[in-house]
Amino acid sequence: MTNVEPKVSEMGRYTTKEVAELLEVNVSTVRRHTEAGYLRCGHWRHNGRRFYTGKEILRYYKAQL
Repeated sequence: MTNVEPKVSEMGRYTTKEVAELLEVNVSTVRRHTEAGYLRCGHWRHNGRRFYTGKEILRYYKAQL
């Protein structure tokens, strides 16, 4: 995990891959932490894929410190 707070827009929506790159972790780590309930996600209506808000990314990052 990165030591630098990710630069995200609180209202922005990010894919699993983007979150992994922002936090400098593997995509499987993001998925695993989502399934465990540490990281909350939403789902796009048109394709069902996960997205993460910038606000949630920052909350998760600060909880990991």
